[in-house]
Amino acid sequence: MEPVLILLLLTVVFSYVYAFFGGFTDAANSIATAIGSRSLSPRTAVLMAALLEIAGAMTGTAVALTIGTGIVSISEVPLSTVLAALFATMSWSAITYYFGIPVSETHGLVGGIVGAALATAGSGVILWFGLAIILFGIIAAPMVGFFWGFVLMKIVHLLSHHRNAQKMNSLFKKLQVFSAAFMAFSHGRNDAQKPMGILIMALAIYYGWQNPSVPVWVIISMGIVAGAGIAYGGWRIMKTLGMRITKLGVEQGFAAETSAGIAMQTASAFGVPVSTTQTITSSIFGAGVAKRFSSVKWGLAIEIAISWVLTLPVTIAFGWVFASILGLFFPM
Repeated sequence: MEPVLILLLLTVVFSYVYAFFGGFTDAANSIATAIGSRSLSPRTAVLMAALLEIAGAMTGTAVALTIGTGIVSISEVPLSTVLAALFATMSWSAITYYFGIPVSETHGLVGGIVGAALATAGSGVILWFGLAIILFGIIAAPMVGFFWGFVLMKIVHLLSHHRNAQKMNSLFKKLQVFSAAFMAFSHGRNDAQKPMGILIMALAIYYGWQNPSVPVWVIISMGIVAGAGIAYGGWRIMKTLGMRITKLGVEQGFAAETSAGIAMQTASAFGVPVSTTQTITSSIFGAGVAKRFSSVKWGLAIEIAISWVLTLPVTIAFGWVFASILGLFFPM
């Protein structure tokens, strides 16, 4: 078997591993607040999220194409670039998952692609304009999530003030089922498309596609694998987001999930990959601050922020290292 074909098969396999891996390290974010506020049992929430992850993944391919064709010039990089990028982002995700710290899969993947491309082809292959748009989305989405989390929580407080607390609690417990579903669907529409994009990138490089598109079989299979990842695990991240940042009431969970879902749907409509982790975490902070500033565990917030800041440079370095190693076994 030719080395390049072996490299393609490895890349395809690890693209699906990445989709599954993202399910239990990242997609868990979409249902953590519903579990933390006790609106849904873990079993019910996981099943719902898995199904809606698949549904969301099938609603478009704009984000997948941005990942696959908008970061580097795929006609100028070798296939080993893709596999190195996958190794880089999964390695960092594994490290942060071990410590139960939410991390941006988007940051990790973008960093891995850039680092691997720099090692295999140099800075000339980086599509700087497309990269700038992605980085802008990564920064803007959590800011939007925090803002709307804060605003929606204030609105909820005004509407429920002086009303029967038990009735309002019952109402928001029902509403959060819908907001959790909306968030899970939004995750599928954005995050589940990232492994699609990396697979399309590999296929386009191998077959020399000039104008890549996303086949239906890629959309369906990646959605199912990502959904299986949610069903398999994600409990560490759920605990951090759903229980450790702030004590979540159902009204806070509703505000956080709704605001994060809005931010992600907006980004997906423009084909901009954003971080679910950053968006939902920032929304939870916003909702928590709106209720009481001191209710948020700011020490944990600093830990999460540090992991976000480190993700891009670390995965760029990881991408460079893995690409250099793969170059020894699969010379260009």
